[in-house]
Amino acid sequence: MSEDRTLLDVLLVAATERELDGRNGLVCGVGPVEAAAATARALAQRDWGAVLHIGVAGGRGLESCSIVVGSEAVYCDLAAAIDLSDRVEADDRLVAAARRAVPDARILPIGTSAAVGGVNRGFVVEAMEGFGVLRAAALARVPAVEVRAISNEIGEPDRSRWQIDDAIVALSSVVPALVASIASVPRP
Repeated sequence: MSEDRTLLDVLLVAATERELDGRNGLVCGVGPVEAAAATARALAQRDWGAVLHIGVAGGRGLESCSIVVGSEAVYCDLAAAIDLSDRVEADDRLVAAARRAVPDARILPIGTSAAVGGVNRGFVVEAMEGFGVLRAAALARVPAVEVRAISNEIGEPDRSRWQIDDAIVALSSVVPALVASIASVPRP
């Protein structure tokens, strides 16, 4: 976040300091539970206008370092014979703002799992925190969106082939435009 007052109302969230890449924001921790708890706490402490959740992700058939804007976050670890809250749609206005900031980004649902490679329901993108962040924001009635840079092919067992550093550079290069575009979205 910046000292520019128009940007202070966007809560920037990432799982790790590395993904924030030197920016002020919330380090929510790794996995959906840590992400939900940390995001809920941050949203309870201040009146935020929007949440921008960023990070790296695995992709299936996507170019490394490409940017994906999540249309929804789906929690893939839940399974029961009753109705569950296992998906949260991203705010349409924030998705459109992210698209304006990164016109080449793909708009796709993102599967959330606590385990690397744990998304088995046909998702093209998997990450570990999105559902937790977006669910906390939804419960707090704060619009949210998830934006990821692809670092590896889903299921790639050789971690030396993962391009995490390059994905963070790609993501970091679009974060200022994302924050500015999201900050400019009129509040309801």
